[in-house]
Amino acid sequence: MDITRRPRNVRIIDFGAEMPLDEAALYEMPFSYVEEHVKPKYGQTRRTWWLHERPRPDMRRALDGLPHYLCTPRHSKYRLFVWLDSTTLPDSANIAFARDDDYFFGVLHSRAHELWSLRMGTSLEDRPRYTPTTCFETFPLPWPPGGEPEGDARVEAIAEAARRLDEVRRNWLDPEGADETELKKRTLTNLYNQRPTWLQNAHAALDRAVFAAYGWPEEIDDEDILKNLLALNLERRARG
Repeated sequence: MDITRRPRNVRIIDFGAEMPLDEAALYEMPFSYVEEHVKPKYGQTRRTWWLHERPRPDMRRALDGLPHYLCTPRHSKYRLFVWLDSTTLPDSANIAFARDDDYFFGVLHSRAHELWSLRMGTSLEDRPRYTPTTCFETFPLPWPPGGEPEGDARVEAIAEAARRLDEVRRNWLDPEGADETELKKRTLTNLYNQRPTWLQNAHAALDRAVFAAYGWPEEIDDEDILKNLLALNLERRARG
């Protein structure tokens, strides 16, 4: 909800993935809270009761050192990708991508990836479900991850369009001088429900840049996008 609606500015006590008990106890106030509320429930069944049961150390290491990273909700009405500060750890309701470049943001927020994820994913009630194994790991980016040609104008065009999309969305979400009542209405879900012309234009510019990187015409239809992506998927799979 912090992504699709407004940030609630709530915090969770987190002593990391491996912090020993004596070190955690030095953080006196949060540790006292955990000792009072968590230890009685889990102290008898979990040796490391002060740590989260599934702290995801691999994810923490992957995100470490990044200024921000890309995130998308597992279930949402729209397939939305946003930047999150690296000090924020995603919970199991979100999918995190350990990359901080605008090109990657742009490709994942393009019509190509949206169509692929809708076709390859599942759903929860009326909300599409994004599953990394089927929606992302099978998705053929214009170049294999990490293989983008350095200095290529097509890569920079996607990055520039992605930065512009992020900028205009942020300007709408947090306009200068807006009061709390107004801000409550300004959520990504509401924005994509309305789809104002400027948002459509920003996405159209991004799609054109992404299609150019694939070598597709600007006016390509949805079925041809899916056919081309499948062909590229199979080609790369055959090459190993």
